[in-house]
Amino acid sequence: MIARVSNWGRWGPDDELGTVNYITESKRVESSRLVESGETISLALPFDRAGPQPPHERRLNVQHIMLETGTDLRAGVQRNSVGGWGYADDMVVMALQCGTQWDSLAHAFYDFKMYNDRDCTLVTADGAAKNSIVVLADRIVSRGVLVDLPRAAGLPWLPTEHHITSGELDTALVREGVQTAPGDVLLIRTGHLARARASGGWAGYTYAGEPGIGLEELPWIHEKRLAAVATDTWAFELLPSDYSIMLPVHAVGIVHMGLLLGEMFDFESLAAACARDARFEFLFVAPPLPFTGAVGSPVNPLAIR
Repeated sequence: MIARVSNWGRWGPDDELGTVNYITESKRVESSRLVESGETISLALPFDRAGPQPPHERRLNVQHIMLETGTDLRAGVQRNSVGGWGYADDMVVMALQCGTQWDSLAHAFYDFKMYNDRDCTLVTADGAAKNSIVVLADRIVSRGVLVDLPRAAGLPWLPTEHHITSGELDTALVREGVQTAPGDVLLIRTGHLARARASGGWAGYTYAGEPGIGLEELPWIHEKRLAAVATDTWAFELLPSDYSIMLPVHAVGIVHMGLLLGEMFDFESLAAACARDARFEFLFVAPPLPFTGAVGSPVNPLAIR
């Protein structure tokens, strides 16, 4: 599979963008013309202590801490306060990949390598010297296409551990009356997030079986020259895997294709809007936060219709 889909050297030995190279300036101009009503839908989960990561997970959910408050001001303990003038200030402590997020091309290794034949030791305790998320800070603006697999199958959500095939993706796109084009960002709704919400909590959403694509679907993505793919699942791909490693799509897709992967996106409001208007394409804007050396980033993706 590596031999079939590798993009090492495709955009030169110095490339750190991978498939995001497919998003050209002309692609952004073309995509901007998709905006009709101006309706804007956020595809992010709330960033807070409530989830989706389980308790005591090293991928710490957002811990929001107030540094200065109005109660401090009223109590007279806020510094430099005169005549009731004051301010509020806050901070967060979090794992950058605890919620809705992009994986950078420094996030995964295979055979001690990361994207574009770079050694894994380029990621140290100081962060990623190459392939970090920061190179994408001004890149992720393109045409978005939602493929709503449960809707196409007449289900509220796909069964857990369902292997999504390229044939299913093609069938759903035909039903929606839309086709992908080079440089698109494909958003795959499995309903796995809706299932978690319906169950009343996050149990079984992380570190558990989930629907997704497998290695066999990577040539489909490769041939369509998609810039990025995102899902509403925790790990993007089919779990459990039938292979000897936990996340083979990460190993081949990120490391060798240079494919930008998004995880834990919330497609429920977008899916309802797309079904209402029978229109499944939109302007998609989702730049990562440019944390220097980071191997992933939280994001607030926007679908603008």
